[in-house]
Amino acid sequence: MTLRDRITEDMKSALRSGERERLSTIRMILAAIKQREVDERVTLDDTQVLAVLEKMVKQRRESITQFESGGRADLVAKESAELSVVQSYLPAQLSTAEVTALIEEAIRSTGASSMKDMGKVMAAVKLKAQGRTDMGALSARIKERLGGK
Repeated sequence: MTLRDRITEDMKSALRSGERERLSTIRMILAAIKQREVDERVTLDDTQVLAVLEKMVKQRRESITQFESGGRADLVAKESAELSVVQSYLPAQLSTAEVTALIEEAIRSTGASSMKDMGKVMAAVKLKAQGRTDMGALSARIKERLGGK
């Protein structure tokens, strides 16, 4: 079963059980997937659906930060609930040790020695870590490891 099929099935079960907030978030996820498919005129595979979900997670986290600074606890709660539903479709997150191991393996396999090799290392790690870690934090760790500030 593809990730999109799983999301669709969860939408049906949320509809049957009357979980309005969860249903609303799942419909929003499916709408974002459909929008990207229409824009690009393709059918998204699981990797591309994960990219859509990651973007949604990033948006929710940014919104939560903004709402917290604005003192809007009601909107923080709403975004947090949406965030937990979206994150439930992402694979298990990698631990710090696993991310470090992936970075070290990528540096060895690409022969990276300086910041000039950042792109090679990032590409190698991204394939294995997609959807399982924050790419911004990953990039920062790779820079730190390669000696960039």
